[in-house]
Parts: sequence; structure tokens; C-alpha cells
Amino acid sequence: MLKKKSKFRQTLIAYAFMAPALILLILFVFVPIIGSLPLAFFDYSVMGDTKFIGLDNFKKLFSDSQFKIAIINSVTFVLVVPPIQILSILLAVLVNRKLPGISFFRVLFYIPVVTSMVAVSIIWGFLFDPNGLINSLLMDWGWIKEPLGFLNSSSTAMLCIMFITIWQGLGYYMMLYLAGLQSMPAELEEAALVDGANKFISFVKIKIPLLKPYIWFCSLNSVISAVGVFDVVFVLTSGGPDNATMVINYYSYFKAFNDYEFGYSAAVGLVFAVITTILSIGLFVYGKKGGGMTYNA
Repeated sequence: MLKKKSKFRQTLIAYAFMAPALILLILFVFVPIIGSLPLAFFDYSVMGDTKFIGLDNFKKLFSDSQFKIAIINSVTFVLVVPPIQILSILLAVLVNRKLPGISFFRVLFYIPVVTSMVAVSIIWGFLFDPNGLINSLLMDWGWIKEPLGFLNSSSTAMLCIMFITIWQGLGYYMMLYLAGLQSMPAELEEAALVDGANKFISFVKIKIPLLKPYIWFCSLNSVISAVGVFDVVFVLTSGGPDNATMVINYYSYFKAFNDYEFGYSAAVGLVFAVITTILSIGLFVYGKKGGGMTYNA
């Protein structure tokens, strides 16, 4: 009886600590999401009449060429996931050493994560500007004769956005992989080295398999973030040039606050949620089938 009371008390304390965050999530995430679902079936007007139109928004959506471009761009953006995971693992291995000042380097790599993406985007906007540092250096080195419009060209704008996303996310995933590496028993690698395996073989055959739960979680999180990219596009390109960086989240925002088609925007958001759910379930199923095997230190 005492054990049950103690367990109940611990649970109550845990929920009390979580309550402020849960209240904020309910008010600013879940309530707006639930409220937007019926909106997708209405022709919603802030000033005029709002009327029920059934599936008309979805019919319009699937014949909308700009929406199709946004879908393709959002799915294409998922290509940032493999590079960011591979680089994060290599970075975690690099900083997982007992060297003087290594904690300082870990902090340096993590700084972009805690920096606002809006601030990061503005800084990179200055760097990629035709009169910015990158063009100046390339011209000084004689690699180019005239400034390049990195964010003004449809062939390079998306690559620049991807690069910024990878640069900012490296520190976050590095810390997760570092936690995984430091939780591994050192005896496993030592035994492999005694048996004749070199550092590379022990990394591939021992560390990578033990990192699979972390790889699965980080990949799932990275895919969701990649499909839902918004802020860097909003700050730097506004979906341009020529819709080259038009992604689903920004397209939904554009339709709501530029064209004032709130019902149509809600329909776009609903389809986006379905796509994200499908991608997440696919990764989750893969993880359950062995891609994310559990490991207990």
C-alpha cells in the first residue's frame, strides 16, 4: 500500500513539473492544430462570410502546380538527412577524446543550435550576398571573375538553404551521438583491438551497430525537421527564385497571410501533416524491424 502511494506521489510530482510545458503545448500547438482541421473544409474569410465547401479546397490543391512544386521541394529537402547524420557521427567521434580543451570545442560546435535560426539565416544571407564575404574571397583567389548570386539563382538557392540547415543542426546531433558513444562499454573496443582489429574496423563493426538506436532517433527527428523547414526559407528567399525554394510550410503560410485563403492554407497544412506522418511511420517501422535495435549499457 505504501509502495502504491509512493509511486502515485512520484507520478504526481513528475506531472507537476511537466505541467507548465504541457499547458503551453496545449494552448499554442494542439488547440491551433485541432482548430485548423475543420477550417480545411471551409471557404474562410476574416472580413466576409465563411461557408462550408466540402472537399473543394483539396480538389483545388491537387490541381495546383505551385503546391506540387512545394511537395517536391520539401521531399527533396530530406536529402539533407544522410549528410547531417554522417557528419554528426564523425564529429562526435572527433570530440569524444580526452584532450585538453575538448569541452570548449564541443561548446563551439553546439553554439549554432542554441542560436535563433532567424539570426543564423540573416548572417548567412550577408555571407552569400553578391557583395558578401564568400564572393569577395572567391574573387580575391581568382576562382570567379564576377560575383555569384547564390540565393538569387534557382540552381543554387536550395543548395544554400540545405547547407545552412546542415551547418546549424550538426551540433545538436553531435551531442546525441556523443552521449551514445560515451555510454558504450570501453571493454568491447579493447577486446576487438586485442583480437587484431584496427580502429576503423572496430568503429564499423562495434560502434556503428551500437549506435543504431541513436541513428534511428536522430534520422526520424531530422526527417521531420527537414520536411517542416520554414524559417530559413522565410528569411532568405521567400520561396524564390522561381519557386526553387518553395516548401510546403512556407506555401501554407503564404496562402494564409498573403492571399488570405485561410481554408486553403489549412488544407495544405493537413496534407503536409499526412506526408510527415507517412515518412515518420516508414522510419519507425524500419527502426522496429532492426534499424533501431535497443541497446542497454
